[in-house]
Amino acid sequence: MSTSGTKDNVITTPKELGKAIKEEQDTITIEGSLAKTTVKIHATGKVAWAIAFAAIGIAVVAAMATLATGGTSAPATGTTAAFSAGGAAAILGSSATSAAIYIAIAAGGVGALTKLRRYKVVEKSDSRLVLRRR
Repeated sequence: MSTSGTKDNVITTPKELGKAIKEEQDTITIEGSLAKTTVKIHATGKVAWAIAFAAIGIAVVAAMATLATGGTSAPATGTTAAFSAGGAAAILGSSATSAAIYIAIAAGGVGALTKLRRYKVVEKSDSRLVLRRR
């Protein structure tokens, strides 16, 4: 568990956000378009989130399998990822779905998205989001 916040380290990419979640940072400050995207992931209702989570999980597993095999499984896993991500995109929108997939990959798994949803929103605007771990 990290006690250092990200006040000096503003997050602007899904990869950075995935890393911050993985490190269990107490405070996460997100700016730019990722702030709005993260709000969509964070604010999705429980039932819709369960459906999106399952679809994103399949896409993440497929993407990680492609990375693990050096791309040799790309035709099969790429098709799986594309089809499964469609279900999540219908709920979250395409930009939030893409970000969620990249966040999960960067954090090492789809469970990071559940951790993200456990953070409390302490500041929110169109271009800035500050989250604090509960």
